Amino acid sequence: MRAFKTLLILSHRYIGIPLSFVFVVWFLSAFVMIYAGGMPRITDAMRIEGASSLEFDKITVSPRQALGLLGYTPYEARLRSVLDRPVYEFPELRYPSTFIWADDGEFLNELTPEQGAQIASDFLDLPVEQFVYEGLINQADQWTIAIPNELPLFKYRVDDEYATQAYVSPANARVAVYTTRQSRLLAWLGTIPHWFYFADLRANQPLWYDIVVWSSGIGCLLALLGLIMSFTQWRKVRPFSISKAIPYKGMMRWHYILGTVFGFFVLTWAFSGMLSMEPFAWSDARGLAVDEGVYQEGVLDMAAFPAFDAQQWQSLVDTENPEALIKEVDFRWLGGAPFYLASYSDNSALDMDKRDRLHQPYNIIGQLESNSVLIEAENFQPKEAFDIDELVSKLDASIEEADVVDSVLLTQYDDYYYSRNNQLSLPVLRIKFNDPAQSWIYVDPRKSELLSLVHKYSRVERWLYSGLHSLDFAFWYHKRPLWDLGVILLLTGGLMVSLIGLYFGLRRLKSDVAFLFGKINRSGKSQGVSGATH
Repeated sequence: MRAFKTLLILSHRYIGIPLSFVFVVWFLSAFVMIYAGGMPRITDAMRIEGASSLEFDKITVSPRQALGLLGYTPYEARLRSVLDRPVYEFPELRYPSTFIWADDGEFLNELTPEQGAQIASDFLDLPVEQFVYEGLINQADQWTIAIPNELPLFKYRVDDEYATQAYVSPANARVAVYTTRQSRLLAWLGTIPHWFYFADLRANQPLWYDIVVWSSGIGCLLALLGLIMSFTQWRKVRPFSISKAIPYKGMMRWHYILGTVFGFFVLTWAFSGMLSMEPFAWSDARGLAVDEGVYQEGVLDMAAFPAFDAQQWQSLVDTENPEALIKEVDFRWLGGAPFYLASYSDNSALDMDKRDRLHQPYNIIGQLESNSVLIEAENFQPKEAFDIDELVSKLDASIEEADVVDSVLLTQYDDYYYSRNNQLSLPVLRIKFNDPAQSWIYVDPRKSELLSLVHKYSRVERWLYSGLHSLDFAFWYHKRPLWDLGVILLLTGGLMVSLIGLYFGLRRLKSDVAFLFGKINRSGKSQGVSGATH
């Protein structure tokens, strides 16, 4: 037993010397990430909010004419504004989008740096004269490592009070990402050290993956050894006295107490952090094979959409929301019929107060959506919702290897479809199947759109990763600031355990190094004296 205890102490001590520093970094950066989110990025909602409004009176090219100019049937199409001009965008899989100006029918060629500056100026609502072109970025830097598929990018420095930097995609005619002094600082204090998201390291995907997995895995071992020592070091004394049962004094006593109280949370955070990298094969399992076009019933037929009537679209805006500005129109094909999905916002530009909110709160599925309305193209009437029974039966008929065993229209979030601050749309249709993976499919009944598929393995992963890492349990996650207070308390406990461990680890390292050098010096002197006698 004595040898086992000695092995525990030595293992915990020397594993803890490097890992306690990593834990300190993880806990400190976690405080920042709670409120600053992840790396700077532009969500769909932010893109819509910052876009210029569509001027329908400028559109002279009908969808049918645009289709003729394109020369093939697109799988996706939208109308938006670029450089204050309406343009049809036809996205391509693994290729840049094709653009056709809606005011003259010409193709939009690849943007020039001057045009890229204007796009960034319109998006950020800043004078174009403040944008300084810094070149074409072909290799990902610190702020574009999360969007490698967007490269190459125009990079601009902005001479404003926020020290803004903007990256514009010349192929996709949009701002890919932008940062400010504040967002960069928050990323350096939060996400970058927490995820080891350093550009040079992240560029080497296998090395980055191994470092994250191994450091979190060894961190689990360190926390587990500490928990075991909470029991093995406990003294059995009679009469019982806590002060006598704890075998340490001073700061080491606090390390023992805090480690006993918060060690379990340190262990689960390290373990769930490792799971974020999906190191186990079961996390790669897939559920049902679902046809993403199940509700389309055919391919997108641009010729079925009538020419744009500016007066008609303006009346729609006035009816739905007098202050709304339509920013983008997606062409949808649902149930064999044409629909518009018009996205709008209440602001004409991305105001400065929102420019640093470069993240969305944690959620399991999806992101914050922009305001939108689905419109039947044939009669130009808003579509309230699709028939629930029809949505269920169509999905059931499209899947041969399994049958529907349950369906329900949720008006409140469940454990697998939810978001902070109620930002995901409700109601949502949840359909369960009897396949071996016990797949659940979530459908947006308002848009007749597949949202997500979760199976039994992903549900387990939801609890082991998001549940243990973000502690996003329903009993407090939607009752802030209760969640904030609880998580901050637990993070503080974990940080204090790590700081004290780091202090003792560095002190032990200093002592060991001094002992080693002393031994080397004594050995050298001994050899010198021995050599002098010959």
